[in-house]
Amino acid sequence: MAGQRRGAASIMDTLGSPAVGALVGIAGLAVPVVGWLADHVNLKVLLAVQAGLILVLATGHWWMRKAYIQLRRANNLKTMDDAAYYDRVRSQLERELISDYREIADGHLRVFASEVPRLSALLVKTVTDAASEPQRILAAALTTDPALLAGRREYLAANRRFTESGGTISRLFIAYRADLIRPGYARALLDLVGHHRDLGVTCGLAVRDRLRADQAVDVVVFAGAAALVEEEQGDADYQRGRSSVYFKNVDRWRGRFEEVWGQGSGSAPRTLQTYESAVRPMLDTGAWDEGRASTAVDGL
Repeated sequence: MAGQRRGAASIMDTLGSPAVGALVGIAGLAVPVVGWLADHVNLKVLLAVQAGLILVLATGHWWMRKAYIQLRRANNLKTMDDAAYYDRVRSQLERELISDYREIADGHLRVFASEVPRLSALLVKTVTDAASEPQRILAAALTTDPALLAGRREYLAANRRFTESGGTISRLFIAYRADLIRPGYARALLDLVGHHRDLGVTCGLAVRDRLRADQAVDVVVFAGAAALVEEEQGDADYQRGRSSVYFKNVDRWRGRFEEVWGQGSGSAPRTLQTYESAVRPMLDTGAWDEGRASTAVDGL
């Protein structure tokens, strides 16, 4: 029985092949010509042959649609901010079929839970592979749980490879004031910052309470090519989490990041440096003073 099913599938694959389709098409054109040139032709036979050819084409087309996924292509690659980058990511996703693949034809893709870390690593790698300019990644992270960010090993490994190849990464940690004055959170945050610095990442800090809602967004901007926006933060087991990737209008996300990152004495790296210099001695000596921590955070 299984052999019969395989045989039937093989026959249907043959009927749906481009070569057979081309031969049937040629035969469909040739039959009426031959009938017209011949002196004596049975019209019923001619119609039967034509009907048989049409049936073969229709059956092959039906089988191809049933057996294979039909992927929609982008209407115009030029509408993407970075066509080469977009095309590489699209091709990879079409091969892997990791999510709602039809959406990527419109320059937007939604990913869920365990797909997010793998896609994040792919987006980092593709900045180098596509030679996108600038070779820079801007990342803003709503850091409610530093340990969660530290556990994304595949993504962090991709970050290391990117910086070692000459790329630059700026990572902005966005934290609530109430968290920043807690010793457990402060220690976990500074440990996370140290790990990222070891990867070659430039780190900065912003206080969530002082940002507008549109500034406090978990987003990663890959060159000028794509923006990964986290809409629902994932958990350690990847049972939750939802993100979107945008391949159009990437500059608006870059602008928001740079607005918060700032420059000079008010920049995010300087803010982190000030916070660290205030709380590190208290953590090292084990003499945490919440009042001093509050004053330091309020002065950032």
